[in-house]
Amino acid sequence: MIKSWMVIGVVTLLIAFASNFTTPDDRRWFRHLRRPDWLTFESAIPLIWTVIFICGAWSAYIIWEEDPASTPTWWRMGLYLLVEILTIAYTPVMFQFRSLKLGTIIGAMGFIVAVILTLVVLPISGAAALLLLPYLLWSPIGTYTTWAMIALNPEDA
Repeated sequence: MIKSWMVIGVVTLLIAFASNFTTPDDRRWFRHLRRPDWLTFESAIPLIWTVIFICGAWSAYIIWEEDPASTPTWWRMGLYLLVEILTIAYTPVMFQFRSLKLGTIIGAMGFIVAVILTLVVLPISGAAALLLLPYLLWSPIGTYTTWAMIALNPEDA
């Protein structure tokens, strides 16, 4: 029998790998953008997002197990999915359109949906809500960083 944590993990990984659909030109464009002087932790960002996705998937698992396959639980899973899709869309959409503003908007939307998700799951499980805290802390940092890059790269706004 397939366990719910396996399904949640596979869905998380499949969506996460969707961000790999960028071209060498896209990556070159992003690498050549100027960054704020205080951005000294860029090499840690992939690890940070890996931890955040693990926490998000674990949170979803907890919520699923509270009331498996019910209509409200499916709606909650939809919110988890939306948060991940917005998060993953940041890179390929921003790269494709060469737009830091668009990246900032997507980042802000992901944060707003994550706040709503946290408020929805908090009455069900404090642990599940707590596992969303890394996203709630990191997402505004990433969004702010992208926004700060607009001033440094006005031609790529």
